[in-house]
Amino acid sequence: MKMNLPITIENGHGETIRFNELIHEPDGDTIIGVNAVMPKAGPPMHVHWLQDEGFTVIKGKIGYQVQGGPEQFAGPGESVVFRRGIPHRFWNAGTEILQCRGWLKPANNIVFYLSAIFAAQKKSKSGRPGLADMAFLLRRYKTEFDLPEIPSFVKKIILPIVYRLGQMTGQYRKYRNAPAPVIS
Repeated sequence: MKMNLPITIENGHGETIRFNELIHEPDGDTIIGVNAVMPKAGPPMHVHWLQDEGFTVIKGKIGYQVQGGPEQFAGPGESVVFRRGIPHRFWNAGTEILQCRGWLKPANNIVFYLSAIFAAQKKSKSGRPGLADMAFLLRRYKTEFDLPEIPSFVKKIILPIVYRLGQMTGQYRKYRNAPAPVIS
C-alpha cells in the first residue's frame, strides 16, 4: 500500500485522526496514529472483519464496549484492544479531549474508508454520513467493515435501492479511484 503520511482527517463532529506511520510487516501492514475525540463523541458500534484495533490512552477517559458486553473505561497509560470480527464502539467518557495512540492491523483500506466516512459526516448537518455515501461504502467494503446497529431491512432493501439510485444519478463519481475491497 502506498500513501503519503501523515494524513489528518476530521469529521466536523468531534473526531480527528492523524495517521502517522505505516509499518510493513510480513503478516500485514500496521497503521499507527493518534486520535482526538471531544467529550461524548465517538463512532457507533462497528466491526472490522479483517483487522485488530488497539488504543492506548494518552489523555482523558475512554469508554468502550463490545456488543452485548458492559460499558468499560480506561484512563491514561491503559490500553484497549478490539479483535477482528468483534463489534465494538468507543467514546470520550470524560470532560476533556480524549487523546489516544492507536493502531490497526492489517491496515488494508482503513485510511480510505474512514476518510470517506469523515468527509460524508462533515458534509452532513446530522453528523451521520448521507444515505447514498453509506450505501456505497457499506456495499463496496462489506468484506471489511459493518455497522451492526443498522437494521437488516435497511441493509437488505433500502441501501441497495439507494445504491442503484446513486449509480444512476452519478453520485459515486467521487469514488471512481476507490481502492478495491479486500476479500478474505
